[in-house]
Amino acid sequence: MVKRIQFARTGGPEVLELVDGEPRDPAPGEVRVANKAIGLNFIDIYFRTGLYPTELPSGLGTEAAGVVDAVGQGVSDFEPGDRVAYAQGPLGAYSEYHVLPAEKVIQLPDTIGMEQAAAGMLKGLTVQYLLRQTYPLQGGETILFHAAAGGVGSIACQWARALGVRLIGTVSSSEKAEIASHNGAWAVIDYTKENVVERVRELTDGAMCPVVYDSVGRDTWETSLDCLSPRGTLVSFGNASGPVEGVNLAILNKKGSLFVTRPSLGGYADTRERFEMMCRDLFDVIERGDVEIHIGHRYRLAEAGEAQQALAERRTSGSTILLP
Repeated sequence: MVKRIQFARTGGPEVLELVDGEPRDPAPGEVRVANKAIGLNFIDIYFRTGLYPTELPSGLGTEAAGVVDAVGQGVSDFEPGDRVAYAQGPLGAYSEYHVLPAEKVIQLPDTIGMEQAAAGMLKGLTVQYLLRQTYPLQGGETILFHAAAGGVGSIACQWARALGVRLIGTVSSSEKAEIASHNGAWAVIDYTKENVVERVRELTDGAMCPVVYDSVGRDTWETSLDCLSPRGTLVSFGNASGPVEGVNLAILNKKGSLFVTRPSLGGYADTRERFEMMCRDLFDVIERGDVEIHIGHRYRLAEAGEAQQALAERRTSGSTILLP
């Protein structure tokens, strides 16, 4: 029997159930992974609450690291015993075992641990496309990154520093300000005490930022636009405070002919070739020591609801993982 988390209705953390089931055999082109560590991400909450609809009952989670347990017909790139990680695919990573397409799985270098991979795959690949593809940073830019002490933000601070980029991070407490600074943020703004737009204006001598990375959503939408320089780009990649709605496109003209994009990992890692390229880039910065994956919290699989609640209430820093 295999223990896994599922939900039969959308709602709060209480809808998550720990259930038993038989592990499914992999179909042609699939692999079955015995998970050793599971990543926790905001997108999991979006599915649980119904913001991102899915057929119910459903498993949850898209990210984990483990060992290949079985392979389906036609799979030649993996065999039982291989150390692997994944960040995309069908929901169901909140489980002791998960079956998914082999094309969504990557071989894990021996230099990267299971917990490290589970905590850093989705977040690290997110930072890869944000900094290297959505708005390719060249070095020397001064940028704004919201939630700089979170899982994605912690990686972004380090990667930006390695690229020679001055990252201004926003945080919600002095403790998180210390975390962001330690990770390489050039400057940190505690939005509970400071006006973000005014502080960005001071830090940039009025020039503002060519790009703002925003995973918060509704609460920071206007602030993010006001922190951009003329013809700047707002990269909206999350909805931690709720989705941005009722957007008036004319405001982009009024505030300086601005650009807005809403990217996703699936939109960038849309082919096996691109997925492998992005993983190589991520693994390289980890192995060089430019990026360290910080695991701030560990929960048992049965505590998935509690872990999600802590994430939603912004009581976490760094990455959070579940241990099956």
